[in-house]
Amino acid sequence: MADNQKQTVQWFPGHMAKTRRLIKESLSLVDGVTELLDARIPMSSRNPELDELTGRKPRIVLLNKCDVADDRITKEWIEYFREKGQYALAVDCRTGKGLNQYHNLVRQVLADRIKANEERGMPGKALRIMVVGIPNTGKSSFINRMAGKNRAKVADKPGVTRHNQWFAIGNGIELLDTPGVLWPKFDDPEVGDKLSFIGSVKDEVTDVETMAARLVKVLAEEYEDKLTGRFKLSNIPDIKSAMPWELLEEIGRERGMLIRGGEVNTERASIMLLDEYRGGKMGKISFERPSQYK
Repeated sequence: MADNQKQTVQWFPGHMAKTRRLIKESLSLVDGVTELLDARIPMSSRNPELDELTGRKPRIVLLNKCDVADDRITKEWIEYFREKGQYALAVDCRTGKGLNQYHNLVRQVLADRIKANEERGMPGKALRIMVVGIPNTGKSSFINRMAGKNRAKVADKPGVTRHNQWFAIGNGIELLDTPGVLWPKFDDPEVGDKLSFIGSVKDEVTDVETMAARLVKVLAEEYEDKLTGRFKLSNIPDIKSAMPWELLEEIGRERGMLIRGGEVNTERASIMLLDEYRGGKMGKISFERPSQYK
């Protein structure tokens, strides 16, 4: 079994270097940028290179997957971005929650561009928005929902979109889809962990048991009630002080994931734990709070 020593997750496929070039080259085609973040980890799911890549283009931040994030903490994030002078919405791109405000927000953010177009005799000129974000934050789901047709590729795996695609979403707004792009390395190993938890880093490049052990440790410390609500863990009296591997083995034991000799199949238990967390079966959980970044 792998140890729980912190290791920096590093993953930068060649197509992501190409994506960075593609974003820069396409910037002159758009009036603004919509950035999708994961509401559970807004800072860790924010590519620090995007500020440089997108320049001074007006930006709208969508805190996606708010349905599986802690509502109270998401509200704090909305206020955090507002204080920074950025427009932010809490949304769920799969169900459409919050997206009914998007069109009006675009026109509000791009009011100067609209006025300039009118002064140039082009009052109906389409507003073009580049959609950016790291893998698995829901860009394709957002575009599909806004376009009203399942025209963009969607999958719960990172790295699906490969090329630029334009989509008209009505009200004179067009979206430019771009492939998800990570940054070359994660200097903070906890950032790599959080991205692995939500599936933005492919499981194939991490040790699934190590990731599950790190996840269960965070859950035990910050959301003990949700962890014990999903997995009884009645044989462990002090959840917060228990070793992660002890918790993981007990989870597997309670789910009957045993192999010959009564030993727990911790790999199977790890996959199940990560799948249930990502599927929102443990309730609304956030791993980052604005107070950590002030």
